[in-house]
Amino acid sequence: MVAQPATTLGRGLDILIAVGSADATAAGGLGVVRIAELVGREKSQVSRALKTLLDTGLVERDPGTRAYRLGWRLYAMAAGAGDARLLAAARPVLHALVARVGESAHLSVLDGTDVLTVLSEAPASAVRAAGWVGRRVPAHCTSSGRALLLDEHDDALRGRFAAVAFGGGSTGRGPRDVEDFLRRVAAARARGYAVVDEELEPGLVGAAAPVRAFDGRVVAAINVSAPKFRLGRRLEAAGRDVRAAAAELSARLRSA
Repeated sequence: MVAQPATTLGRGLDILIAVGSADATAAGGLGVVRIAELVGREKSQVSRALKTLLDTGLVERDPGTRAYRLGWRLYAMAAGAGDARLLAAARPVLHALVARVGESAHLSVLDGTDVLTVLSEAPASAVRAAGWVGRRVPAHCTSSGRALLLDEHDDALRGRFAAVAFGGGSTGRGPRDVEDFLRRVAAARARGYAVVDEELEPGLVGAAAPVRAFDGRVVAAINVSAPKFRLGRRLEAAGRDVRAAAAELSARLRSA
């Protein structure tokens, strides 16, 4: 790696490049010692710089492994980078999914223990509720959250959600505790998509599936959600449609 000037900005740029490297991606993130080795800086300097990057959302830290990886805010700031390709590729996929299912469809990313919606499509005839784009909701009681976490190991999930109070959520139908949550993630993993039935809000159901980058990492989730009286009987079928849409978007990202 080419050394940058010994300034705060230079150290930050070095660290971002290291955390976004192929080695970091393959390892699921890098620890402080490895980052210090890659950038040729003292561990104490790297730790201070990482704290600043973490506070601003440019990097995130896995609660289980304690490894650092690029944060979603970096992608959101980078016009023409991965998020632009993801959003551009997702629009026609969501549009087709809405036409097939007849309900609103969304693209979401993981933000700690929350899910952040970054793109939505709704049927032309739908009466629009409050906008979902930019809205954060708890990952543990949403289909998107489970889809985004399908590849995370149980111990990492226990670490990520250690401070979350489960207790069934606001409706009483969500996970009672982290072990209950792990069982629901495992069920979603087995069928390739997640479904929730009135876990986030009374009367709301949803289905979601993971979107994968060229290297197989889960980078987003596609989901559909609607009132139970409309979608409840079709929820499993919608899940299969969402799984197919997510696979199509994943293929588009690989060929981009």
